[in-house]
Amino acid sequence: MRINRFIKNMHFPSCSRQSRSVFQWHLLRLSMLVCLFWLATPVVSKAQFGILSPTAKISLVTIAPGQELYSGFGHSVLWVYDPATGVDRAFNYGTFSFQEGNFYVKFLRGTLPYSVSVSPLSYQVAHYQEENRSISEQVLNLSIPQKQRLYNFLENNYLPENREYQYKFFYDNCATRMTVALKAAVGDSLIYNGYTKEKLSFRQWIDRYAFKQNPWADFGMDLAIGAPSDEIATPEQATFLPDNLAAAFADAKVKTPAGTAPLVSETREIFKAAAFPPPSPLTPTVVFWSLATLTLAFTYWQIRVNNLNFVFDKILFGIAGLAGWIILLLWFGTNHGVTAYNYDILWAFPLWMPLIFFLSKDRKPGWFQYMLIFYAFLLLCATGNLAKHNLVLIPILAMLIIRVYYMNNSLSKIKVIEYGSGVADTKNH
Repeated sequence: MRINRFIKNMHFPSCSRQSRSVFQWHLLRLSMLVCLFWLATPVVSKAQFGILSPTAKISLVTIAPGQELYSGFGHSVLWVYDPATGVDRAFNYGTFSFQEGNFYVKFLRGTLPYSVSVSPLSYQVAHYQEENRSISEQVLNLSIPQKQRLYNFLENNYLPENREYQYKFFYDNCATRMTVALKAAVGDSLIYNGYTKEKLSFRQWIDRYAFKQNPWADFGMDLAIGAPSDEIATPEQATFLPDNLAAAFADAKVKTPAGTAPLVSETREIFKAAAFPPPSPLTPTVVFWSLATLTLAFTYWQIRVNNLNFVFDKILFGIAGLAGWIILLLWFGTNHGVTAYNYDILWAFPLWMPLIFFLSKDRKPGWFQYMLIFYAFLLLCATGNLAKHNLVLIPILAMLIIRVYYMNNSLSKIKVIEYGSGVADTKNH
């Protein structure tokens, strides 16, 4: 209305009435074209990634766990394939670069950026086949508009300004991002409950994979993660594992004009891996129980022959103290979110490194006996954390208790050194 009023009120002093009418008509048409272009701009921007044909399909591709630590929990990819337009793009949210500055520092601190990468699925299949990892495909039962919205969402995530994100192993990873993308495309038409078959804590889910495949990796992860990992995962949080995500997709439904239909219309196996060799029999359980038995035998021998020597204690408690400092670093110096409130700090007491080296067979600090009493109390509290390590902690605590007993019995045979006072009790008992 304002444009028409503006055109009618325009003044053309050098033109005839007919010329002015023709000019106004052309100007009106031009203004209408400008308005139409302006209105169509959002539509063009939404379709900037290309229009999928009715023959296009979008699939969730699940890759089974591998033997390496970083691949031990599986992987998820969303694959967009359209033979009519030549689109073959597998969106991978688990990519990071070794070229990133301060790579290892960022990796340990939990600040290493992950990003979306895209390639034809055949390239990725070849890579995972080399790693002997099974691959399966679930074709999603989506309408043409839903496929287009999902494709646009994935391509928008792949834009340089959007592709990087802050990876969180439990809460924001290659699997959880699949659900976010699906919900953005399908909206209220999706009936999705997550993984509802079991309720386990995050730590128990990790044990389900790592304890059988790589017991040492499982022990290391249990040592590193803290109390947040013992929370029970919600059905949707449980889909941080790709296998659980695939099961959740299989159970999900979509609303269609004809009623409710399964989200997955077809499932097929792309590659079947050969069986992995069994893990080494030298598991943490075997190793630590063997060490505990040797510690008991060695301590019994020392007491029987009256052998006064603390070299073994300096090694044992030095390692425990070093483990404690690593736990503190992970607790306060990283951004993983799941390494806080780690109660392994009770037995892995950081101050053992360097305090254990103040003790020798020739002298002892006056405060050392109080230190042993305090640490014995910490060991008692640490027994409440046994289940965290699948009971592997039992032989570790046994070794520490045996040697605390030995050191406490040996204190009466050592000279007392009062540091800072300049006075020493040189009496030998």
